[in-house]
Amino acid sequence: MDVPPDFLCPISMELMEDPVTIATGLSYERKNIEKWFFTYKKKTCPATMQSINNFDVTPNHTLKRLIIAWQNQNEASQTCSTSSSMPSVKHDEMLSLLKTIESSPFKVSSLKKLRSIIEIGDEVIKSDFIQSSGVEVLVQIVVQINVFETSDFVTFTACEEALGVLQELSLSEEDTTFELLSKPEFMKSMATMLQRGSAEGRLYTITIFRKMSKINYDWNFVIQDQGIDFFKSLLELVSDEICTKASSRALDVLIHILGASKKSRLRAIEAGAICVLIELLPDSNRSSKCDKVLVLIKLLCECAEGRQALVEHGMAIASISKKMLHVSNTATKFVVKILWLICNMHPTERVLEEMLIYGSVKKLLALLHIDGRSSTKDRVLKIFKLHGNSWKRYPCFPCELKDYLVDDSR
Repeated sequence: MDVPPDFLCPISMELMEDPVTIATGLSYERKNIEKWFFTYKKKTCPATMQSINNFDVTPNHTLKRLIIAWQNQNEASQTCSTSSSMPSVKHDEMLSLLKTIESSPFKVSSLKKLRSIIEIGDEVIKSDFIQSSGVEVLVQIVVQINVFETSDFVTFTACEEALGVLQELSLSEEDTTFELLSKPEFMKSMATMLQRGSAEGRLYTITIFRKMSKINYDWNFVIQDQGIDFFKSLLELVSDEICTKASSRALDVLIHILGASKKSRLRAIEAGAICVLIELLPDSNRSSKCDKVLVLIKLLCECAEGRQALVEHGMAIASISKKMLHVSNTATKFVVKILWLICNMHPTERVLEEMLIYGSVKKLLALLHIDGRSSTKDRVLKIFKLHGNSWKRYPCFPCELKDYLVDDSR
């Protein structure tokens, strides 16, 4: 296998073992450049012949890691006669791109090339990228957007491209990639990207967030650090009518966060989650999206503040009731759970009236006619036992329920 040119010392043209960087930004083998400066008394850069006054040398740890990774890969490929030549070709290309990304201020084009390799690459190439310290290099790019109070366009664009690469990687609780992405400074930068990034950058970010949610990342740091702004950013994505992928993934992340912590539900309610979710329901005709929205409303209604926010919304009962017996069995189950929470904990006269007017009572009655017993049917029975007599006062009260209440009281 040919040695990548960037790994060769420009003086000896041999593979570097202890690379160091000089004032011009170029790297050399330590012993060679020190001999050039201090034995031969040269005051120029050997490769460019540019005059220099600063003869300090700085260890290039990243380049050294890349060289070691390349050597390990080379040894592995030599011991595996059945392996194809493609991974080694991509390996050299990735190493060269990573070196350019790390050393050059113009990173975007190299990041785009790297993303194209990872996107079409198999798990061997992705594993090779990770072993070549690729994740470390990209994490350093992402955290730059929080180094200064205001980041320029180029820094943000490079960060977005880096996230575009990282979102292609698989995550597991045991691997180093998850550990690197879980670090507070990286999560803080991703939260910033969620708030201020382009549509593409936010899609990359929420994709990584969803992968982290699936392996039970603890969101406490992000919630404490970002407060309700974090939930506002997630809710903005949930409402995205253009990018349905971002909206669906944001719903998944919210379900994980709110399902794990009651404190997070209060933050979400404060950020206006109930209003956002209720207004999503009329257009949520696909069962997958509708089910997720109803799960979130149910979680929020387990808090008194959530129930209060729901009953204060003028279209909440109508929007929720419309999904019962209309979208899916799961949707119906969660609608009943929501109505039970409201009827049991927050049964205002207005809510009970709206349930009758908007057809909730009639649909609940239809559920009682379904054969067999279920937890959903049991909740419906409890609702009628609590409020059936109140509904009897209204002229639009279903006649069938009058008969049922008579029979039930015998």
